[in-house]
Amino acid sequence: MLKKLLFTLLTLSLYKYAPAQKRPNILIIISDDHAYQAIGAYGSEYGKTPQIDRIADQGAIFKNAFVNNSICGPSRATLLTGKYSHKNGFKDNETSEFDFSQDLFVKQLQNVGYNTAWVGKIHLGDKLQGFNYYDILVGQGTYFNPDFISKQGRNRTEGYVSDIVTEKAINWLDTVDSNRPFCLVIGHKATHRTWMPDPKDFGTYDSISFDLPSTFYDNYDTRDAAKQQEMSIDKDMKMGYDLKMFNSLEDMMTDDNFKRMDQAQKDSYTIYYRPIYEQLKQRHLTGKQLAEWKFKRYMIDYLNTAQSMDRNIGKVLDYLDQKSLSENTIVIYLSDQGFYMGEHGWFDKRWMYEESFRTPMVMRYPTLLRAHSTIDAKVVNADIAPTLLELASVKKPKDMQGESFVHVLKNTKEEHRKDLFYHYFENGEHAVSPHFGVRDDRYKLIRYYKRVENWELFDLEKDPHELHNVYRDPAYKSVLKMMKKKLVTQMRKFDDKEAEAIYKVNIDH
Repeated sequence: MLKKLLFTLLTLSLYKYAPAQKRPNILIIISDDHAYQAIGAYGSEYGKTPQIDRIADQGAIFKNAFVNNSICGPSRATLLTGKYSHKNGFKDNETSEFDFSQDLFVKQLQNVGYNTAWVGKIHLGDKLQGFNYYDILVGQGTYFNPDFISKQGRNRTEGYVSDIVTEKAINWLDTVDSNRPFCLVIGHKATHRTWMPDPKDFGTYDSISFDLPSTFYDNYDTRDAAKQQEMSIDKDMKMGYDLKMFNSLEDMMTDDNFKRMDQAQKDSYTIYYRPIYEQLKQRHLTGKQLAEWKFKRYMIDYLNTAQSMDRNIGKVLDYLDQKSLSENTIVIYLSDQGFYMGEHGWFDKRWMYEESFRTPMVMRYPTLLRAHSTIDAKVVNADIAPTLLELASVKKPKDMQGESFVHVLKNTKEEHRKDLFYHYFENGEHAVSPHFGVRDDRYKLIRYYKRVENWELFDLEKDPHELHNVYRDPAYKSVLKMMKKKLVTQMRKFDDKEAEAIYKVNIDH
């Protein structure tokens, strides 16, 4: 009788996990503020990202991946929920609190036997649910000697953040039960402001002669919201805080970023940056010369920081290869949104303009995706959750707004979304006016509110840099009518009642 009972229990156990064993492992690497213009696979003239490019080479590059709300926390909330900001409740970084009790794709994966983890930056608070394990950065995190929160409490870890996050992620992978699939999200702090590289990467880009973007001296004619922003490299990028050009060594060491450093880390930053400051002081730059100097220093720091992260992405890919996990592991690299590398004279994100609306995204899954694939279909970050659930043979929850793009992975020539809906809610830092809009293959319509009350319409075919607002151009009357109709359809599709109420207010005087 005992033998029969043991046999039954063993059979039930094997039955429970047999389907799970066939399910793919999932690895999502999400960076912060990493511009597609700075990635080799996207044709960057300067950015060397061999490990991100490795994912693209062995899988697919998405040429038209977008976000629904171009800002850190809301983007991650959308990734977890597959829902737009007004539905998942996390609209902005300044006033929102994420509700982890709502349904998340990782909870659905747990229900079928997945071991789930998030390591690194999440920026959604520390009351996590849906993860068997987590070890997350406190808030934005710091580049050196950051504090982490896990189920054991809060602890500081010595070292450089990209190295630490990677080491913690690999250490967790070493503990997982090989009979169960895993889903691991690695959240990098890089390349978030204030762009602080690992000292070993100092000097990599110093001798590069960076060309100014053609729109660097944009005058924002016909774009009132763009005139009011506070994200200009020339006017708003800080010499000390951002570019490490402090008036004295004492000032440098009182900055919060440097307070956390040990003496060796302080010394390495001092040795590298102080001679640059002394040279700058001797040149007495002003006006355009100073603005262009700031642009170059920004590019150097940013790309060095990206290099520090890219090297660590390689360590994780190597681990998968060494453990024979690559074949059955879905790997997705993406940023939480795009970023400005001097276009329009800016740094930062937030806008529905292309540089921040689009996000880099590459994916590897040898079981399904051919190497060197290019995907032109328009996808949005809300689509990732339902896609992963379908690949894991899990039914999509009814309230998940994203749409699986598995059909595109099977046939990379297929379309996915005809139109894209966007809504940016935050009314604070960098003085970017809240706005929402719709984009199709050629046109983009944007409605601003609160700070600025107006409309913008762009013909992306004739004006890819979005310099000419043609909203009031009679030649685009029929296009405007078509795009407003598309906008109404999208607002209703995603049940954005706030946007719909604003849309109904007539501001065309």
